Amino acid sequence: MFSFSLNKTDGAARSGVISTPRGEIRTPAFMPVGTAGTVKAMLPDHVRATGADIVLGNTYHLMLRPTAERIDALGGLHKFMNWPRPILTDSGGFQVMSLSKLRKLTEDGVSFQSHIDGSKHMLTPERSIEIQCLLGSDIQMQLDECPAIPIAHDDARISMLLSARWAARSKRAFEEKSKPGQAIFGIVQGANYQDLRRESLDKLMEIEFPGYSVGGLAVGEGREEMFRVLEFTTPYMDKEKPRSLMGVGKPADIVGAVARGIDMFDCVAPTRSGRHGQAWTKTGPINIKNARFADDRDPLDPQSACPASRDYSKAYLHHLFRAGEYLGPMLLTWHNLQYYQDLMAGLRDAISSGSLGDVIADFKHATGEEVV
Repeated sequence: MFSFSLNKTDGAARSGVISTPRGEIRTPAFMPVGTAGTVKAMLPDHVRATGADIVLGNTYHLMLRPTAERIDALGGLHKFMNWPRPILTDSGGFQVMSLSKLRKLTEDGVSFQSHIDGSKHMLTPERSIEIQCLLGSDIQMQLDECPAIPIAHDDARISMLLSARWAARSKRAFEEKSKPGQAIFGIVQGANYQDLRRESLDKLMEIEFPGYSVGGLAVGEGREEMFRVLEFTTPYMDKEKPRSLMGVGKPADIVGAVARGIDMFDCVAPTRSGRHGQAWTKTGPINIKNARFADDRDPLDPQSACPASRDYSKAYLHHLFRAGEYLGPMLLTWHNLQYYQDLMAGLRDAISSGSLGDVIADFKHATGEEVV
């Protein structure tokens, strides 16, 4: 069955374990994004070897291609992508709003045209949950509306209330279609307004979910504003339930959000940046395509357990990108995912030992990033 055990706290930061029938998820956790049934440029075994306990799949992309019905007929998403451990799927709502053509929002749901072939679709709370159940994901998300920030208070409240009504419908659909051991998270909305975030939380906790996500952030509002919203949101969240922050983020975003009580993260940053030549390091990001690395004999991290970080020189990685070789994005993606998982492991250890403040100070000193 699905459960969450909170083991240690350090200030607002938390470390614990989410238990699912497919395995445990150590928190704070980073979930590599496998949008279309694959973590781009990575083999599943290599993803697991970095320390990932869970990956994310995307309802919008999978419903369009190859379709949830086909994946179900082929044995479900875990078997389809050869990942036997937990999978979280998002609801598809954010992608509908950001990628689709000619979308129309109503009380019932969102009608839209596919960005792939222009075909018409309707995504309702019930259909989103049906798709996620066909995929067989272990953690599912309610359908919500994710408005951009800034947004007027009245408009933000209208949107939040719609998401709250969709939350109730999503929960009912989940109770009808889900299998034992699966879970659904409610999504807290309300833009950057404290009263709306509190109202959203109150409504979601009345419905009762086994976990909660903070949505509507990382949409251009900036790190300082995101942290401000978390500071007035997480203290009211159920302490006995896991908390995720959707679409976040860069390492400094994660460190700061962990310090403010978030347990789970997902973001395309490590994989997307890896494909474009950016490597995350202990002193911040570097662009491996820069000429200064052409004769650099050192690896990205000689102490790393990851072969991509340890066994290849920066000069070789620079050459691969300059030559347009596939191996370059593969190695840099692998390295970045290892960096992210090492970061999470370090945060978990620091919370357990009560030394998070020291780890944050070291991170700030090494990267120059403000996180508290």
